[in-house]
Amino acid sequence: MVKESKNVKAPVFDAQAFLDSASVARKIVTYRNSQKIYSQGNPATSVMYVQKGGVKLSVVNEGGKEAVVAILRPGDFFGEASLAGHSVRMGTATAISPSTVLVIEKREMLKVLHEQHDLSDRFITFMLARNIRIEEDLIDQLFNSSEKRLARTLLLLARYGKEDKPHGVLPEVSQETLAEMIGTTRSRVNFFMNKFRKLGFIKYNGGIEINTSLLSVVLHD
Repeated sequence: MVKESKNVKAPVFDAQAFLDSASVARKIVTYRNSQKIYSQGNPATSVMYVQKGGVKLSVVNEGGKEAVVAILRPGDFFGEASLAGHSVRMGTATAISPSTVLVIEKREMLKVLHEQHDLSDRFITFMLARNIRIEEDLIDQLFNSSEKRLARTLLLLARYGKEDKPHGVLPEVSQETLAEMIGTTRSRVNFFMNKFRKLGFIKYNGGIEINTSLLSVVLHD
């Protein structure tokens, strides 16, 4: 009698390979640094997937004040509110470096999610993680200092704790954007970044490299 192995793991679904395949009708669009992908109020007719580069999601209130709500990297979906019945974009998406984005029309995405369970599972997992992240960000804004908020944001951008993602090096993101994300000024961000560098938590080498010791700032009371 052949015993079934308990150590065999199911292969991880590769969303990128699936979306790149001919079975999904999509178009590939490239964007230059700082180019808008879509603007707040534009018609919401598609879902997008970051293939290369990075994307900033932001919203502007009636007074014209902008808030950055997320920085996305390869493997992230965005524009998914169109699937929930939103007819216009709730925010603005901007490339923060030369980026390649897969654009999937709403009707096609709904069809694929119904037919391809592996992709729908991946998509649901992403959306749940996004909702948890939003709740954590709100708690972070309410209870933590700007220094802790910056340290946590840097670790999240570097994909700290994500076993299936490379981490340690940040995507291209300005201090102005970091300030908008954590709700402080650029001068404060610059002050803490210099402090982190002197303590060896980060270093500049053609980009910002994050040392996992930066976690001590987040955990310190």
